[in-house]
Amino acid sequence: MTLAKYISDLLYRYDCVIVPNFGGFVANKISAKVNHYTHTFYAPTKQLTFNAHLKNNDGLLANYIATAKSITYVNAVRFIETEVAKWQTALSQEELELENIGNLYKNEDNAIIFEPVYTINYLTSSFGLDNYVSPAIKRFIEKNKAVIPIHRAENSKEKTPAFIKYAAAAVLVFALGTVGWKQYQNYTYNNLVAQSELQQQKVDKTIQEATFIISNPLPAITLNVAKKTHNYHIIAGAFREPTNATKKLRQLLKKGYHAKILGINKWNLTQVAYESFDSRRDAINKLNAIRRTDSKDAWLLIQEY
Repeated sequence: MTLAKYISDLLYRYDCVIVPNFGGFVANKISAKVNHYTHTFYAPTKQLTFNAHLKNNDGLLANYIATAKSITYVNAVRFIETEVAKWQTALSQEELELENIGNLYKNEDNAIIFEPVYTINYLTSSFGLDNYVSPAIKRFIEKNKAVIPIHRAENSKEKTPAFIKYAAAAVLVFALGTVGWKQYQNYTYNNLVAQSELQQQKVDKTIQEATFIISNPLPAITLNVAKKTHNYHIIAGAFREPTNATKKLRQLLKKGYHAKILGINKWNLTQVAYESFDSRRDAINKLNAIRRTDSKDAWLLIQEY
């Protein structure tokens, strides 16, 4: 069995699988969502990402291989080292394809780029669920509909025809069904939005707990950080050492970004932002541009004041 197969097995049970001296594969849970333009419902899933900074051996992969292959932990570590060496050789020459995980390749800056597979859903609670396309509901409105009055003599004992009663009942049932379906759609949409916001909070916490270390840090400097007036920040990194945060800030300023240090979060990490915005739309547009041109590890932090 290949190393990629062992990683794939673990991704069904864990949200992060670290390959020692190579990087970590992180699975972020994505809630169910609906595309109102294509009328497509998407089941909950796990979205795979790759973090080249996660290289320390946490023992998870090695212990699993040792158990699966009935070998010692030391031999399992050697097996991983051999496979990683092959991966590094393949990456230096061409694209590396990992079965059921994705493809990795190096860009012009020698950074590893990861493209995950989208045919595998690692969220076990979504087994059996698939994307569903619902036909759009068409509603027809009759215009200039004429109303023909029915005159009845005061003493007339003529009964209402049966077909009129049935027609009225059918119209009432259709109207109630239409209103009920509309309310169901609104409830489904609001529920999906709430789940998406809750999941985004969990993803933000996972990312903020990561520690990024830069070698040869510069001496610390004192910065006067202006009072925060923006709610949307594009984060370049979160650092346990303030000197590393200072070095990252200087790098971003040199590139022309309106970078700043946001301060220390509740995990005691110093956060550095590319830029900050008042508008969520402007922040998302800038985030997409930075991911295309500078760093795919950038992410959006939303703060409420």
